[in-house]
Amino acid sequence: MPSSAIGSRGQKVVALGGGHGLYASLSALKILTRNITAIVTVADDGGSSGRLREELGVLPPGDLRMALSALCDDGEWGQTWRDVLQHRFSSQGPLNGHSLGNLLITGLWELLDDSMAGLDWVGRLLDVKGRVVPMAAVPIDIEADVRTKNGLETIHGQVSIARSHADIEAIRISPTNPPAVSEALEAISAADWVIFGPGSWYTSVIPHLMVPEIHRALIESPARKALVINLVADAETVTMTPADHVRSFHDHAPDLRLDAVIMDASAKCDWNELDSAAALCGAKVFAHHVADVKHRGCHDHLNLAAAYRQLFVDFAVSD
Repeated sequence: MPSSAIGSRGQKVVALGGGHGLYASLSALKILTRNITAIVTVADDGGSSGRLREELGVLPPGDLRMALSALCDDGEWGQTWRDVLQHRFSSQGPLNGHSLGNLLITGLWELLDDSMAGLDWVGRLLDVKGRVVPMAAVPIDIEADVRTKNGLETIHGQVSIARSHADIEAIRISPTNPPAVSEALEAISAADWVIFGPGSWYTSVIPHLMVPEIHRALIESPARKALVINLVADAETVTMTPADHVRSFHDHAPDLRLDAVIMDASAKCDWNELDSAAALCGAKVFAHHVADVKHRGCHDHLNLAAAYRQLFVDFAVSD
């Protein structure tokens, strides 16, 4: 792996995902390093993001906004602008439900005609610790084959899949070979660590593995790689165990090796089964207390930061 040590700016870490799961991971990572690149899924087709995507043909900005907010500076300046970015309008008119940050990002994209430049300008405004990069240069659509009481059905769109409460047999993205953003590929190539999850499994985590250029960059990268398992099942994974998640990862990327699988130490699961699933990916399971005891299903960012730090130290010693 790259030889950068834990120094003044920290290790080079790439975090892949979207939504609240990625927000938790980034909130933890920024405690440890400023060398963070968040690679964010661009499949959202609902809410404010979906409306802007449909009306203007832009990348859905919501998950990108969330990642920027997670990486903002912890001082008054950064926190204030984070709150501005996250502010959502409530009215009887067309602005109802729109996030101010989504509008700001979209406005910068139109003004600059450059998605990365627009995100970087918002990053400067928030004094973010790292950089936020889209998973692809164009919006993607997701469809899933799901098993229902009526047989196999196909569901279209991230929002519909996320609410499906059905066994997902397979997912696909369209276009099948979307152009990756060069900054994402460069970050993966230079990373010390790549972190997958937590987050909505089939709509935030797995889609990264389905972008051919991203997939190839992950395989070729010398970085260590870790997968963070969700704390509770959601509508996409209602019947899946933690071991099922790891096997699903392996099924979608059998040529991609993991080094570590992070699981909450208090989870009630079959730990032997999880160990066996992790071994399929070449990984070991690391149990840490990472859950927020006050908010079921949420990771505590301080505990997650401690787990990441221990992981970085343990593998630095082994190297």
